[in-house]
Amino acid sequence: MQLFKKPVRWAAAAACGLLAAAALPAGAASAAAKGATPPVPDRYRHQKLDWQPCVSGALECATMSVPRDWYHPDAGPSLSIQVSRHKAADPAKRRGVLMMAAGGPGASGLPRPANLARGSAKLAAAYDIVSFDQRGVGASTNVVCSDQDTVDAFFTSGDLRDRSDQAVRATFDRARDFVRDCERNSGGLLPYITTDQAVHDMDLYRALLGVDKVSYYGPSYASFLGAYYATEFPRHVERVVLDSNVDFTGSWESFLVGQPMSFQRRFEQDFLPWLAKNDATYHQGRTPAEAKASYERLRAALHDHPLDIEGTLITPNQLDVAATNAMYEANGGFQMLAAQMGVLEHPDSASADARKAVANQMKHPMGANFFADFFSVTCGDTPWKRDGRYWVDKSAEATRDNPLAGARELTFTAICANWPRTKAPHIKVTGKGLPPVLMLNSTHDPATYYESAERAHRGLAGSRLITVNDGDHGQYQNGNACADAYVDSYLVDGAIPAEDTTCAGVPLPEPAARG
Repeated sequence: MQLFKKPVRWAAAAACGLLAAAALPAGAASAAAKGATPPVPDRYRHQKLDWQPCVSGALECATMSVPRDWYHPDAGPSLSIQVSRHKAADPAKRRGVLMMAAGGPGASGLPRPANLARGSAKLAAAYDIVSFDQRGVGASTNVVCSDQDTVDAFFTSGDLRDRSDQAVRATFDRARDFVRDCERNSGGLLPYITTDQAVHDMDLYRALLGVDKVSYYGPSYASFLGAYYATEFPRHVERVVLDSNVDFTGSWESFLVGQPMSFQRRFEQDFLPWLAKNDATYHQGRTPAEAKASYERLRAALHDHPLDIEGTLITPNQLDVAATNAMYEANGGFQMLAAQMGVLEHPDSASADARKAVANQMKHPMGANFFADFFSVTCGDTPWKRDGRYWVDKSAEATRDNPLAGARELTFTAICANWPRTKAPHIKVTGKGLPPVLMLNSTHDPATYYESAERAHRGLAGSRLITVNDGDHGQYQNGNACADAYVDSYLVDGAIPAEDTTCAGVPLPEPAARG
């Protein structure tokens, strides 16, 4: 998932005939199971993609029109989906289309084919690499909830570890206000920003590309998207790679309540030992326990006296968000968090550039557009418990045991507990009728934790799991030659391991040079 935010790097038949098989029927899982399909209006199935250079220049982009509701394609306004492609570098070696998507939910997939092609000459030669901004996101029709100041207030008001009655009431009040904003500002779009609706957009895209099958690469939340696509359209997938896996066999509720544990594990078992090992550079303590105490002292100081850095008020919650973001990728993330801690401890002695960097990095803990789409999908895909007392008790346990991300659990679950009840069909992922699916996951991934990937792997018959012994989120094209080789060999040559296997992790980074 992006889940929730990660340091930036870098995740042939006629269209008419294909779409008749592609569209799912009127809004219930039972109808889908019977295979009934509503007629797809001509304005969708006969449209042409008018490819033009993207703003960046490295890709071609086009606009695709889709029904707001695939189960009632004539009802409501159409949505616009922005799509992109990187054409195969060698037409003589081209073997097909590789579709990819972004994490989050809420991240933009539009620019990603250029990065994927740049990272693998084999893929760039073998495939037209295509992607899109999912409905609700980026250059596609957006879902709109609260403004940025309102979203910032989730993290800048108070301390999310505060379990007082007043703090808990304020959390539920903010959650209810946010949901009301979403219903008021989304123009009726909210029920249709789901993974199930999005995979129908994907299959229309496939059909408009003029191919019977696509291969797929999806990291983080895009693993969920890819598993749903393959399940709903098994005849239209060839080779599927799912990297850093959400448990797509279960619910968002069961998956997300597991995250505080995995973020805390990454923080305590990977980051704090690294920080202690590099005490000569960062001066946060020579043991993991001392380094943890330094973090907690800084957090407590921000609780008592939020710090104004270049016009950005830094609270303890923003420090926790910075820390969880840093856990996604050791190379870059660990050094960034260590540097941020140093600036926040001694702002007067930090350089102007260092203070500005921290202010920019922490100004908006989560973007308003990302926040809107994230909850639209995670609250709308699968049902949530709606008992506020249950979530108060559950989140108190998460805050006590795994405070780094556990402190925000009530904020997130309170939103989904107040979300309009979902009408999305239940999609059961089993692997039936699919080619072997290649899965990758690291053992200490903070966001898509290994236990989740194991559950997904067990539920996806015929899949192979490549276990990477480190903690980064996103394995392909992340500096691990072993993981890269497995993915390239499968997507290009069709070679897949006979059984599950492992890759060694990449070494933890050296400390950043100090200016």
